[in-house]
Amino acid sequence: MTHLDLSSQGLSHPRILRNPSPANLYQHALADEHDTALSDTGALIALSGEKTGRSPGDKRIIDEPDSRDDVWWGDINIAMEPSSFAMLREEAINYLDSHERVFVVDGFAGWDRRHRVKVRVVCDRAYHALFMHNMLIRPSHEELREFGQPDYTIYNAGRLSANTQIPGVSSHTSVSLSLDQGEMVLLGTEYAGEMKKGVFTIMNYIMPKKGVLSMHCSANEGIDGDVSVFFGLSGTGKTTLSADPSRNLIGDDEHCWADDGVFNIEGGCYAKVIDLSAKAEPQIYNAIRFGALLENVVHDPETGAVDYTNNRLTENTRCAYPVEHIPNAKIPGLGGIPSNVILLTCDAFSVLPPVSHLSAEQAMYYYISGYTAKVAGTEVGVNEPQATFSACFGAPFLVWHPATYAQMLAERIRTHGAHVWMVNTGWSGGPYGVGSRMPIAYTRAIIDAIHDGSLAQSPTVTDPVFGLEVPTQCPGVPAEMLLPEQTWADSSEYRRTAEKLAAQFRENFRQYEDQAGPEIRRAGPSSNESSGERASA
Repeated sequence: MTHLDLSSQGLSHPRILRNPSPANLYQHALADEHDTALSDTGALIALSGEKTGRSPGDKRIIDEPDSRDDVWWGDINIAMEPSSFAMLREEAINYLDSHERVFVVDGFAGWDRRHRVKVRVVCDRAYHALFMHNMLIRPSHEELREFGQPDYTIYNAGRLSANTQIPGVSSHTSVSLSLDQGEMVLLGTEYAGEMKKGVFTIMNYIMPKKGVLSMHCSANEGIDGDVSVFFGLSGTGKTTLSADPSRNLIGDDEHCWADDGVFNIEGGCYAKVIDLSAKAEPQIYNAIRFGALLENVVHDPETGAVDYTNNRLTENTRCAYPVEHIPNAKIPGLGGIPSNVILLTCDAFSVLPPVSHLSAEQAMYYYISGYTAKVAGTEVGVNEPQATFSACFGAPFLVWHPATYAQMLAERIRTHGAHVWMVNTGWSGGPYGVGSRMPIAYTRAIIDAIHDGSLAQSPTVTDPVFGLEVPTQCPGVPAEMLLPEQTWADSSEYRRTAEKLAAQFRENFRQYEDQAGPEIRRAGPSSNESSGERASA
């Protein structure tokens, strides 16, 4: 731990503890924060208070001249005036300066030294400092001595409510990011994930300016050096399918694709732990030891035993741990050019094939769409699936228009000849309530066939509605499972459901058509009329 002078940034009163060790942070958390404890496996347990998840409706991007024309303004990136940001920043600085001591964590975002970004976090909770110690790439002693000024600074004053009298502040929670000044201010939320996703938002702005594609995906590497990236929204299997004991894990959530390969943005993993078990997810379960941070879990205060099935505080229970807690993690988090790009979806309508082979244009369309389907609520009798779309499988963290990221992805696919697959981990034989969830054994067999190259050699048929090339053979998967219509008892009902989902795709994509070229628009699902022409052709 080293000391740091931040008086030039308005922090003149507190003692600054720079990059404390996990053991030191444990001591401060347990001594000074009443809502912390130790688990029976040695992890620190902390609570994030009222907010147990991100607050996307309270996020603001500062409207500034240098970045104004780059930002995809709208419901995702809501503008705020610089004068309001200055007031929020002053409130956060004054709050932090009122403490006897604050923590500073200096680290890197991005394992590739040519592209890494220096990030500084200033906070008053040891819990937050430990979280970012785990999630940022930890500098060596020499790198810390030579760190210099950060590229971006996060001021976390989450225990202080935001002033709703400040223009642009809509609640007592405020998450504001100045791209021109390189600063982020957090008020009114103690949820640690806001810092992690703030860094990802920063990378989503900086990297495309450098010709590097930032991606919300996991990545792994085979013994021969072949790399796969897995895109997918929550519940689609992104973490589960990339955690393959026969392959090395590059990272579980955020990556960049540069000219010569991919690199992990983070130095740690942030795993959901609701219903976690040693049998189902042994790697994550065994990673929860000294140095790890459990967030919002219920535990026995006498024994420290965690009840991972208990959702009394939130369904979004989490654990942050260094990536090296995973036995087959690749350090440093660098890999070659991806051979396979896998788009994961959990289609509860049961109309998308278990696996499809996509063209570059289709990859752009379905990447921009970012589709999955979720089961509607938990009310008795409500079992209708709901389509969910999140651009580029991470809309809340995008800065540029989604077409910018999609175009960069397509250029890399074409340049390197990567195979693009859409894998449906959802339902088969009918929608939720009628059919059944795709067996994980079949999905793993599909992923194995992608990796060994056999699936690329399989004969295919063209789906008449979605235009996807559907393999008709895959080792370890019954042939009838590969063609969804054959698993339904009523083919006409299947076609009606497929048309309904296709219409939702088309309706969602209208918001992107202004910057998506005709080749992308034509790559999506067809209408009733054109699907009939496609089938007859």
